[in-house]
Order: sequence, then C-alpha cells, then structure tokens
Amino acid sequence: MMSELPLDQVRTLLAVVDEGTFDAAANALRLTPSAVSQRVKALEQRTGRVLLMRTKPVRPTESGEVVVRFARQLARLERDARTALGMSGPGEPTPLSIAVNSDSLATWFLPALRRVPPELDLAYELRREDQDHTAALLREGLVMAAVTSSPEAVTGCSVRSLGRMRYLPVASPGFADRWLERRAGTALREVIGVAPVISFDRRDDLQDSFVRRLDPGLRASARRHLVPTSEGFVSAVAAGMGWGMVPDVHAEPLLRDGRLVLLTPDHTADVPLHWQQWKLDSPALATVAEAVAAEAAETLAGGRPIAPRPLRG
Repeated sequence: MMSELPLDQVRTLLAVVDEGTFDAAANALRLTPSAVSQRVKALEQRTGRVLLMRTKPVRPTESGEVVVRFARQLARLERDARTALGMSGPGEPTPLSIAVNSDSLATWFLPALRRVPPELDLAYELRREDQDHTAALLREGLVMAAVTSSPEAVTGCSVRSLGRMRYLPVASPGFADRWLERRAGTALREVIGVAPVISFDRRDDLQDSFVRRLDPGLRASARRHLVPTSEGFVSAVAAGMGWGMVPDVHAEPLLRDGRLVLLTPDHTADVPLHWQQWKLDSPALATVAEAVAAEAAETLAGGRPIAPRPLRG
C-alpha cells in the first residue's frame, strides 16, 4: 500500500461527496466522469480501502470520512495561506462550516458570531442539528466545528466546555388548569402522563427525561405534537397545545407576563454544551472559537434564578 495521498485524487473524492454523484463532480471539476471515477479508484487502491458507497447520493465510508475530513482541512489551510500571502481575490470571503443545535442558534449563538471582527470576512455555513448528533457531522468531515453535548473529542478535534443550557418545564395557564389541575391535591406525576406534550422532533428526549425524573416508570403522553423550530416550539407551548421543556431565556419573559406557568421548580434540565473543532492552526477558526467561548461564558452559566409559579411536585 502506497503511503502518499495525491492531492488531485483527494480533491476529486471531496468533490464527489459534495456534489453527490460522479457526473456532477465531473462538471464541477471540468473533467470527464471517467476521469473522476479513475481518480477515486486509484485513491482506493492506494489506501487499500473502499472510500465511497456508490449510492445516490454517494456517501463516504468510515475510511472515506477520514479522507474527506483531511481534504476539508487541507482546503482550510490553503485558504488561510492564500489570505496570509495576500493572494485571496478581492471580495472573496472565507467559508466556515459549523454545526449548532436549534436552541443555541435561536438564543446565544448568533450574538457570539457578532463578536467576530468583520474584517475577517467570513461566510458562515451553519448546519442545524440536535446537540446529541452534531459530533457526527464533525466525524463525517461536513463541518469544521460544532456545538455538541459530547465531552468526548472526535478524532482530530479539540474540545472545550461551554457551559449548560437550562430548560424549564412550562405550560400555558389554561393548559395547566385543564390538564394538570383537574383534581385538587393531585401530584404532577399522576397527570403528566396523559397531558399533551410538545417535542422538537422524534429524537427530542428532554420531555421524556423530565417525566422519568418524576417517576422512573412513567412515559410522556402519546398525545405528542412535533414542532421542529425553537420559536415555533415556544409558541406552541404558549398557545396551549401542550407542555414542554423551554430554554430559560425564552421562558422567563413569558413567566413574568403570566403567559406561562412553571410546572415544578425542582426538575429543571441542564444540558451541557461543548465546542469541538478541527485541530488546525487556522486564525479564522481560532477567532470564532474565542468569540463562542466568550458569549457562552456570559450566557450559559448554568441558569439564572427566577421567581417561579409552580403547580405541584
């Protein structure tokens, strides 16, 4: 097995993954589909591994993900070198791909990016994904950095703690009166299992985890609405469609206004967040990382005290 990875073959593999098909990659690279196929096959022969699953669209294998990540890191270093040498074209921004969960995107993450000096001229590609799954995008080489719940560094990445995002179990007053206070003196755990619930998507486990903390044998209701945007989620809870776990920064103004009530002050949920990024000597990536850490230090300090209006435990 040869030890060198020819750069033209590596870039060709990346083009096939990004474009989705050999034909599309050929158009992007201004090559024939046959030439693209030959380069990929030659790279597979050099590595002794199958690098692509020939599906539509094509997907990298586990070994292919390693090469794709290398290709993206190589492109990142090349852009940084061109910038340092004054070789970047006029008005040519530097792309930066980041995976971030929806609630962070809707609350503290965009203010973090505003801390980045505009003269860096960055073009962000933000990929929205659940914090439990953003690390997978790093492993696949699809992003350069990610906000993730995992403290375990992805291979080739560094990791740092950002803090915790606090979620509060809340509902509208009308919903609470109808579904959660139907019988005087009834404990929350006795009625929560039948009350309609709001979830972000089918992978959202926050509401179910809250119910299990009330009683390990309980499950959240099958009356479940899936609302896959942070803003829509809060609106659905405030409209009385169901109860849900809402980020404290969204919940607190509505609690103060009386549009939401806190189901219990004793079972909030703190979701730890971490920043993972490629181990690259990239000034742009380092600047963004510091901006994210600074904003998180001010925003994700583990939750702020509020004046709760609980129902019952």
